[in-house]
Amino acid sequence: MALKITVLAKQVPDTTNITGNVMKENGTINRSKLPAIFNPEDKVALEVALQLKEKYGGNVTVITMGPPRAADILRESLYMGADDAYLVSDIKFAGADTLATSYVLSEVIKYLGEFDMVITGRQAIDGDTAQVGPQTAEKLGIPQITYVEEVIEVKNSKIRARKQIDGGYEIVETSLPALLTVVKEAAEPRPYRAKRLMFYKKARTVFELQEMAENDQVTDPEELIKEYQGKGLLIKTLTSKELSLPENRCGLRGSPTKVYKIDSVMLASKEPVEIAPTREGLSRLIDELMKDRIFG
Repeated sequence: MALKITVLAKQVPDTTNITGNVMKENGTINRSKLPAIFNPEDKVALEVALQLKEKYGGNVTVITMGPPRAADILRESLYMGADDAYLVSDIKFAGADTLATSYVLSEVIKYLGEFDMVITGRQAIDGDTAQVGPQTAEKLGIPQITYVEEVIEVKNSKIRARKQIDGGYEIVETSLPALLTVVKEAAEPRPYRAKRLMFYKKARTVFELQEMAENDQVTDPEELIKEYQGKGLLIKTLTSKELSLPENRCGLRGSPTKVYKIDSVMLASKEPVEIAPTREGLSRLIDELMKDRIFG
């Protein structure tokens, strides 16, 4: 059976560099102050989708919601083998928590039509909530399998997968369409395909083409968009205009969760303590760690 697979991906700030200094007053991250990367587990989700496509046939569409620069991970997705890519971007969607994000994503999936499977990473490294996948499934009214580490079989409109649990695993089967969230152990993302990279490195969104036309001051942006569309190099863009979503369910207005402050916490001793490499020294170290409730 040929599968129509949708992958939900996110461009995230590299949280290894995050501090309280990158927070805005409204409690959201000033992403322009941090390097942006493809969320690692979402990249694994794309690899799982591509492997399923190779095994069963079908097509893979990648959707990302974010600012215009999030188009970078869509190009990466095309380099790896995705068939189609959509950027969901609008100032009205900015500052969304998991509730608002999952609402917009679920509406985009409905807007694009029929699908067999939605696959996304377990969680994004900038929030660590693991909520967007399950909330999207709930809004779509479809079953979900979370923490998937292997898709065992897709047959007779059903999927069987092994999911990670504490101390072991479970084998779960459900009907399609379904949503899966995958863990990093599920697959190793493939390198970019050289031919696809050479072709799709020129792919652009409407936002990027409009900026190119503006900088050129001669080119008609509509003509440029038609040109790229004709070449198969237009990354499709969806805004609030196409989706017609109520503003009170999107972005900050639709987000009951607010982050008011991030602190950089460093644990450091006031003065160094030398531990002798002896049984007595190690015993003293363990006693101190238990006393400070670091473990024990």
